[in-house]
Amino acid sequence: MKKIILNSLLGFSFLFCSQSVFSQEVTSRPDKLYTMSGFGLSVPVGEISDVLKPKFSTTIGINLGLGNGGLFLYPKLSLHAFSYNEAYPEEGHDYALQTGRATTYLLNVALGYRKIVNKFSFYGFIGGGGGFILTPQVTIDPTNRLATLKNKSRSMGIVEPGLGVEYNIGGVNLFLESSYMQGFGKIQNRTFSAVPITFGIKPNLSKLFK
Repeated sequence: MKKIILNSLLGFSFLFCSQSVFSQEVTSRPDKLYTMSGFGLSVPVGEISDVLKPKFSTTIGINLGLGNGGLFLYPKLSLHAFSYNEAYPEEGHDYALQTGRATTYLLNVALGYRKIVNKFSFYGFIGGGGGFILTPQVTIDPTNRLATLKNKSRSMGIVEPGLGVEYNIGGVNLFLESSYMQGFGKIQNRTFSAVPITFGIKPNLSKLFK
C-alpha cells in the first residue's frame, strides 16, 4: 500500500512540474468545470473480503479545473453498499449475523490531472477523506422470542488513488473510473480496503466561466 501511495505522489509531482515548465500561453480551459454522477459497485479486497461482498454504489461530485493546465480539484461523495456476513459474533452478542447489509458514506477530496486527446480524456487522481460505515447487529431476546436489528456506526479515514477515462459526446462526457480505497479503520478485526468501479456522466459547465 505504501508503494502505491508513494508511486502515485511521485507521478503527480512529475506531472505538476512538467505542466509548470512546458505550459504555453494562457487559454480558456474546455474542462474548467464538470459535475459528475455515477453508479457501479465496490469490490472488497484483502482480508475484508471474507466479511463484505459487493452490491452497488453511487457517487456524485465535481471536477474543478485549477489554472490553465490539466490539474483539477475532485471532491466527491460516495455511497457503497455491501452484503455483510460476520465471521464471529461481535462483543456483547451471542450470534454472528449473516446476509446483512453494510453501507459506507464517504467524502473524498482529491487532486487530479487530465489529458485530453480528441474526444477522449484520460485522468488520474489521489486524495483522502473519510466518513462512516454502518454495519448491522442483531440482539436476541429468547424469553420474548424477539430479535432486534440495529446499525453500528464506525468512523473511518481513507486514502484513494485512481484512474479514469472519458468520452465526449457534446456537452456531456461519459466516464469509466476505478480506484483503490484504503481505509484506516477495521471491521470484524479486518482492515477495510476496496476497489470501486464507477460508470456515469459528467455534464460540462465550463461555458459558465467564459
